[in-house]
Amino acid sequence: MKRFSRILFYLKDKKQNIFFYVLFNLSSVVFSLVSLALLAPFLQMLFALDKLVAVKPKFSYSANGLQDYIKYELSQLILLHGKEYALAAICLLIIISIFFKNVFIYLSYRVLAPMRNYVMTKLRSDLYAKILELPIGFFTEQRKGDIISRMSNDANEIEWSVMSTLEGLIRDPLQIIIILTIMVMMSPALSLFLLVLLPLSGFIIGRVSRSLKKQSTVSQEQLGTLMSILDETLGGLRVIKAFNAEKILRAKFFKTNDTLNHIRNKMNFRRDLASPMSEFLGVLVLCCILWFGGLLVLHNEAGLSPTGFITYIVFFTQILNPAKSLSTSFYNAQRGSAAIARIEEILKAPITVVDNPNAKPINSFSHSIEFKNVSFSYDDITILKNINLTIEKGKTIALVGSSGAGKSTLADLIPRFHDVSEGELLIDGVNIKEYSLHAVRNLMGIVTQEPILFNDTIANNIALGIDGANSEAIEHAAKVANAYHFIQLKEERFETNIGDRGSKLSGGERQRLTIARAVLKNPPILILDEATSALDTESERLVQDAINNMMQNRTSIVIAHRLSTIRHADEIIVLQKGEIAERGSHDELLAKDGIYRRLVEMQEVK
Repeated sequence: MKRFSRILFYLKDKKQNIFFYVLFNLSSVVFSLVSLALLAPFLQMLFALDKLVAVKPKFSYSANGLQDYIKYELSQLILLHGKEYALAAICLLIIISIFFKNVFIYLSYRVLAPMRNYVMTKLRSDLYAKILELPIGFFTEQRKGDIISRMSNDANEIEWSVMSTLEGLIRDPLQIIIILTIMVMMSPALSLFLLVLLPLSGFIIGRVSRSLKKQSTVSQEQLGTLMSILDETLGGLRVIKAFNAEKILRAKFFKTNDTLNHIRNKMNFRRDLASPMSEFLGVLVLCCILWFGGLLVLHNEAGLSPTGFITYIVFFTQILNPAKSLSTSFYNAQRGSAAIARIEEILKAPITVVDNPNAKPINSFSHSIEFKNVSFSYDDITILKNINLTIEKGKTIALVGSSGAGKSTLADLIPRFHDVSEGELLIDGVNIKEYSLHAVRNLMGIVTQEPILFNDTIANNIALGIDGANSEAIEHAAKVANAYHFIQLKEERFETNIGDRGSKLSGGERQRLTIARAVLKNPPILILDEATSALDTESERLVQDAINNMMQNRTSIVIAHRLSTIRHADEIIVLQKGEIAERGSHDELLAKDGIYRRLVEMQEVK
C-alpha cells in the first residue's frame, strides 16, 4: 500500500467521487443478491419441494429470521394469486433487480473514469514539472531514452495495470465482504471452515505473484534501454550509415528487444496464471464446503435446512468471479508498482539548485560578476578549484583550455545551472544565491555551440520565454542576427515551421536564429559557447558578424575553441585541470610563451 501512496495522495481531492463509487457498487451488489435470495426458495415452494408458510413468522434481523420472512411472503404470493402469477411476478422482480444492478454498475464507471484520468493527468504533469525543475547535472547521469520511457511507457503501465484495476480493487473486495457477511449470518459453522480455506488460497496466489514486481522492474529498464538506442539511432543516423554501423546497431537493438520479449513472456505466463488458479482454488473450496456442509445438513448439525444450504452454496458461487477478478487485479497492481517506483525515482530526486525562501529580485546588472575562491565538485570529482575572477560590466572575458578543463562548468555557474561547492559567486557584490533564480537568468542570454531550437515557427523560436513580443521586435532581432534575409525567402516567412530541432534549416540559419533569440531578450550579460566552430566559412562570417553586433555594450563570457575569434577580448582566462593557469590579454599571453601560446601555435599549424 505504501507504494501506491502517491495515487492515494492524488485521490484525496476526489473524496466525493470515491464515496459515490463505493455507494454505487454497494447498491449493485445488493440488487444482485436480491435476485439470488428470492430465486432458490421460490423455486423450492413453486414445485412443491418445500412447504408453503401460511403463518406469518416473527421478524428478526438474523439469517433464519430473514429467510423465514422471505418464505412467508413468497408463500402468500402463491396462495393469493396462484403459481402462474407468482412466477411472472418473481421474473419481473428479478428483471428489475438486474436492471438496477447494471444501472449502478454503469454509474460507478461514470464516477471512476474521471478519477482515473485525473490521477494520470496529475502524475504526468508532476513528472514533467519535476523534469523542468531538476538541475542540469541530474541529466548527465541519465539516458534520455530512459527518461522518455518513464514518462510514456511507465505512465501507461500505471494507467493500465493500476488505475484500470482500481475498479476491481474496490468493487471485488466489497462484494466478497458483503457475501461473506451474509454467509456467516446463515451458518457460522460452515463459514468458519470457509474463512480458514480462503486465506490459504490467497497465500498461494500471493506466493506465485511475488516475483512479478521484480520482473516488471527489469522489463521497464530494458524498455528504457530500447528507447535510448532508438533515440541514439535517430540522432546519429547519418554517422551510422557513413561508417556502415547498421549491423552493430541492429544487433544491439535486437538483443535488447529479445531480452525484453523473454521477460515479458515470463511476466504474462505468471499473470495469466492468476485467473485459472483462483478459479481452481475456488472450486476446490466449494467442493470442501459441499462435502463438509452436506454432512452437517444430513446430520442436522449445520443450523441450515436443505433449501438454506442450497442458497448458501449459490451465494458462495458468487464469490468465485470477484475472487478471480481480484487476483488478476492483484497481479496487475504488482506490475504497476514497479512502474510507480521508477517514476518516483524522478519525482523524489533532490533539487540541488533552489531559491532562497527570502530571495530578492535583481532587475539590472550594474558593476561586476565576481568569483571568490570558488570550487565545484560533482560526485566527489573536483571540476573547478579555487577560482578567483572578476568580470567587470561591459568587458569581454574569454575562457580557453583543453577539453575537460572546466570552461563550460565555469560558465554554467553564472546562471546557476549548478551551485558552487565552496566559495562565493557574487553579482554586484551580492551572493548569487540571495537572488531569485528567475531574476538571475533573466539577466542572461546564452548561445550554445549546438543550436537548440524547437518544432515550432521561426517567430516562436525567436520569442522563446518572452511574453507579448511583437512582430516589429522579432524582425529587428532577426536583422541584428543577420537572419532577416533568409527568413524573407521562406514561403511563410516568420510563420514557417522549422521542423524537429530546426531540421528544415541549415546549420548557419539555425545558429542565427538562436542569436536572434538572445538579441530579442536584450540581456546585459551574454554567455557564448563558441557558436561558429561547426560552420562553413560563409556561415561563420555571417554568424560572427551577428555575434559582434549582439556583444556591443554587453558583458560577455565567451567559451573559445577557435582562438582567432577572441583576440580582442579584454581578458583571456586559460584553464587547466579546473584551475586558472594563465590570464591576460592576447598579446600578454603570447609574450609569456606558456600554455596559451602553444594552443595558438597548434591552431595556426592546422
